[in-house]
Amino acid sequence: MAELAIPDPWVVLLIGAAGSGKSTLAARHFAPQEILSSDALRGAIAGDEADQRATGAAFAALHRELERRLAAGRLTVIDATNVTVAARASIRRLAAAHAFPCVAIVLDLPAPLVQARNAARAGRVVPAGPVERQLARLAATLEAGTLAVEGYAAVLHLRDPEAVAALTIRRVPTPRAATPRVATGPGGR
Repeated sequence: MAELAIPDPWVVLLIGAAGSGKSTLAARHFAPQEILSSDALRGAIAGDEADQRATGAAFAALHRELERRLAAGRLTVIDATNVTVAARASIRRLAAAHAFPCVAIVLDLPAPLVQARNAARAGRVVPAGPVERQLARLAATLEAGTLAVEGYAAVLHLRDPEAVAALTIRRVPTPRAATPRVATGPGGR
């Protein structure tokens, strides 16, 4: 059984193809208000979570909301495929600008299982071709060791559904910065 200790607040970046179980993992371990989902944002913008035409607007909204959450000092989970270097880099840049560490949870499940899960999803099935490309990008990233050099505070690589089901996430509160005291002159309060 894997346990991941996550200091709160951090940015949690989920990485995996459509159908790999990212949303299920997020819902199991985090409160709904802590999760920024590209699918949910596509749904809010286009009325259909699977409408890929809304992807640009959905990610612009995701980045704006992440910026707001980081400024407020809140733990945030990014629920998107994040299989490209560019997608991951944009999240890490925002986190770094607010001095937030970023942890990556990689769902690297067998391709036939991912395709079967994707095909069985209600209402937001991604065509098999794009899922194959996502799986190939993830495999290339893992083979090249790219995640190890991208600057994550931690990377958890889950390779089978049993490991995902057995995962426990423990939050470790981080001390908040002390509130600065305002110096006052003589007679000040």
